[in-house]
Amino acid sequence: MATLRVTTVLLLALASSGGAVVGARVAASPPPQERLTSLVDPFIGTGGHGHTYPGPSLPFGMVQPGPDTRLTGWDSCSGYHYSDTRIIGFSHTHLSGTGIPDYGDILVMPTTGDVRINNGADGTPGYSSSFSHADEIAAPGYYAVTLQDYAIRAELTTTLRAGLHRYAFPNGRPAHVVLDLVHRDEVIDSSVAIDGDREVTGHRRSRSWARDQRLFFVIRFSRPFSSSAIASSDHLDSTARQAEGTAIKAVFDFGEGGEPLLVKVGISAVSVEGARRNLDAELPGWNFDAVRQAASDAWERDLGRIRVEGGTRDQRVVFYTALYHSMLTPNVYMDVDGQYRGRDLNVHHADGFTYYSVFSLWDTFRALHPLLTLIDRARTADFVKTMLRQYQEGGRLPVWELAGNETDTMIGYHAVPVIADAILKGVPGIDTALAFSAMVHSADEDRAGLEAYKRRGYIDASDSSESVSRTLEYAYDDWCIAMVAQKLGRADEAARFFRRAQSWRNLFDPSTGFMRARVEGQWFGPFDPSEVNNHYTEANAWQYSFFVPQDLDGLMRAHGGPEAFARKLDGLFAADSKTTGRDQADITGLVGQYAHGNEPSHHIAYLYALAGQAWKTQAMVRRLVDTMYAPKPDGEIGNDDCGQMSAWLVLSALGFYEVTPGSDQYVIGSPLFSQATIHLENGREFVIRAGGASPTAVYVRNARLNGLAYAKSYLDYKDVAAGGALNFQMSETPNMSWGAGLDDRPHTAIAGAPIVAAPFVALGSNVFRDRTSVGLGHIEPGVELRYTLDGTPVTSMSPRYSQPLTLSDTTTINVIARRANGESSLPFTATFHKIPDGRRITLNAKYANQYNAGGDDALIDGLRGGADFRNGRWQGYLGTDLTAVIDLGSVQDVQRVAMGFLQDTGSWIFMPRRVRFETSEDGVNYVALGAVANEVSDRETSVVTRDFAVTTTSPLHARYVRVTVERYGRLPDWHPGKGEESWFFADEIVIER
Repeated sequence: MATLRVTTVLLLALASSGGAVVGARVAASPPPQERLTSLVDPFIGTGGHGHTYPGPSLPFGMVQPGPDTRLTGWDSCSGYHYSDTRIIGFSHTHLSGTGIPDYGDILVMPTTGDVRINNGADGTPGYSSSFSHADEIAAPGYYAVTLQDYAIRAELTTTLRAGLHRYAFPNGRPAHVVLDLVHRDEVIDSSVAIDGDREVTGHRRSRSWARDQRLFFVIRFSRPFSSSAIASSDHLDSTARQAEGTAIKAVFDFGEGGEPLLVKVGISAVSVEGARRNLDAELPGWNFDAVRQAASDAWERDLGRIRVEGGTRDQRVVFYTALYHSMLTPNVYMDVDGQYRGRDLNVHHADGFTYYSVFSLWDTFRALHPLLTLIDRARTADFVKTMLRQYQEGGRLPVWELAGNETDTMIGYHAVPVIADAILKGVPGIDTALAFSAMVHSADEDRAGLEAYKRRGYIDASDSSESVSRTLEYAYDDWCIAMVAQKLGRADEAARFFRRAQSWRNLFDPSTGFMRARVEGQWFGPFDPSEVNNHYTEANAWQYSFFVPQDLDGLMRAHGGPEAFARKLDGLFAADSKTTGRDQADITGLVGQYAHGNEPSHHIAYLYALAGQAWKTQAMVRRLVDTMYAPKPDGEIGNDDCGQMSAWLVLSALGFYEVTPGSDQYVIGSPLFSQATIHLENGREFVIRAGGASPTAVYVRNARLNGLAYAKSYLDYKDVAAGGALNFQMSETPNMSWGAGLDDRPHTAIAGAPIVAAPFVALGSNVFRDRTSVGLGHIEPGVELRYTLDGTPVTSMSPRYSQPLTLSDTTTINVIARRANGESSLPFTATFHKIPDGRRITLNAKYANQYNAGGDDALIDGLRGGADFRNGRWQGYLGTDLTAVIDLGSVQDVQRVAMGFLQDTGSWIFMPRRVRFETSEDGVNYVALGAVANEVSDRETSVVTRDFAVTTTSPLHARYVRVTVERYGRLPDWHPGKGEESWFFADEIVIER
């Protein structure tokens, strides 16, 4: 029996290793392939502004145990930054690549010596420890470091829902483990309970980016602790066995040194019982090395969905690390029994699918989800099912959902393209009727500028901030809805949303070729396409003027055709890389005004192919691949944003990119590797070969698809999904004719005649004295403009515009553009305000152009700002006091003078410290009218508007009123931007008799 057993084991071992038994001899096996996990470097992105973390996780895992090195600041988003030299401890949730910090829950820290329960971040001695990168290891599913202050070797690995720690303490020193439930964000409530001498349970409810995050935990130790203590207010109580509050910490003692201590931490968003079930199911034993190996194997399987050959090792490391980062989020957010905490923060059960959280959709709809729709359709179906559950339980589809909370971060309703792309590519198991209803619901809401978007066909800056970006992204999302409606046979809805998808036309300024904001119907100015301002989302006009992925053929025609469009692209990449306006940390990786470090630019390099100049796409994409990514901690040029930056690299290195998620076309770029094989879930393989590829051979000379000559600069999804081979022959010189034919280019167009765009104001200011001349314009030649000046709706009988209109009073102009066939635009309205009493103002300081509120007269135009400083009504000043002198035109009685201000400390806007008011009859000799000191707390976090006013008991005679504003100054120490200059925002100087 023993001999038989050995033989059986031998046969099994040979079979599993790929060998074959032939008689008594073993045939030689081919050399084993390089293990893909060995090509992943989790430290990439942990430096610079990549905001990734090095701790272990399983693909899309719920728990991410790992080191935290900082608490505050923009580069603390993941909790870890490579430039740091101290580890605070090991928490169990981390965000990968986001631009806002959160998570870092349930921190544990092994220590020796004296017991400390503060972390030391305040400068006093604490439990944190120094460390060296020389002693640090990170690999998929594993992390290790030496805590130098304690000579402790700490190792971490993980299952899907539970973390496992292994600590080797030095001999002869007292060993402790600190549990800190205060760590990181604001605690709403927490608890801890000690059960026996090996288990600790509790919960943590906190507020940060997620306004109400709930997490439950069970911690088990591999050996009993000899004593314990709980602190509920920084005072340890060794008799306590449980505690509740907002400042809970605990310490557990394990004697001196000895065998390694293992610590299991199971988590759940549902309950302690859920965390215990997760722990029991996934970590029943204490074999650290087996768990580590299982984690590595899980990664090997998922990384194996794509196998590349050729290139340099550095290129393969960058590629597989990017693929790894593309598989960290969304995160599983349900327990082993299917229970999860939904968007209504109640507990629900997932039947037949896995429920997820962390949907960074403004980022990830562009490349991450298209990548996963191609290589991981099963999870994609579950992502969509999760989104539909969130619609049912939370009232709408997610925008940027985190831990059951809708953060409403970023713009658009970008669950829509993710769902649409999955439906249109045939991902099975999706309730298409429910999905369509959810998508239409998102589009028909009245939030975030949508009411104005539906009424006007665009969002005016007075309606909402980021009006250009919102309009453009809503229009693309609407196209996705139209495509699904068309597939489902919903002709009326398809027509409605195809019309809305053309809303970009209402913001295209033909005189400049840019997408421009409208303020009260007029083009925002002075206009600088390099200016980063609140009309765009983390971008400027250069970067957003190419975001019409659903109608690029129409955009090219608006520019004058493909060649003119290509010249516009040339101008983007050749422009001076200096941006003006607001300092936006996300705008990095500049090539001209293209910014690879942020998402609005990510599709642009591929647009040359649509203009028939595919060789320029090839050259620019390879340049970006080579220069924006590197195998080092600061090797990502911007935030990874839950895998979006990484997914762009994965797709681009393969040689194609989905410019328009929801379409069936991938635009071809420049394949990086000599061969890449995509293992599809249907059992087929799609192979991309790039013969002669090298650092200089970046151009496609020719191509063959499944053996047949292929001249198209795009791939159809059906050809990839069917499996096959695409063979490129690469060259160091461009083949300008490849992909140049009209039928060989990718196309995105909206069928039928384009909508009639809204007219625009081409001449005149919306604030004037005496009289003004108003000129109207339109993007389309040959249309007629009909208008009214009395507030009545426009009809076909209304006056026809032929020449500029002269206005001498405050007037609202209603306009409609009409084609000869009767098609018309949505009504366009603009109001022109006459400044009362002929007043004039002189300012001794310059406001920021992006917050000009219309110019010098903004403070006396009679228009008041609301609660949003970005709505175009507020005038913003940075780092300067202000003196404003108002000339009333004649000596008048003045009894009350007021000036309005806004405070939004989160946006660095503070009330002035003091405002002084003076009057004068001659403009030389001034009399003090009074002064008002600020009474609004600088720690008030909500938006506050306040008039600083003085009133006299009897009127004063004055022609001039002088107002002096003393700014707040530099931001205080408690503010995240401490030491930087603050802003003040003013909206009107009111003078009453």
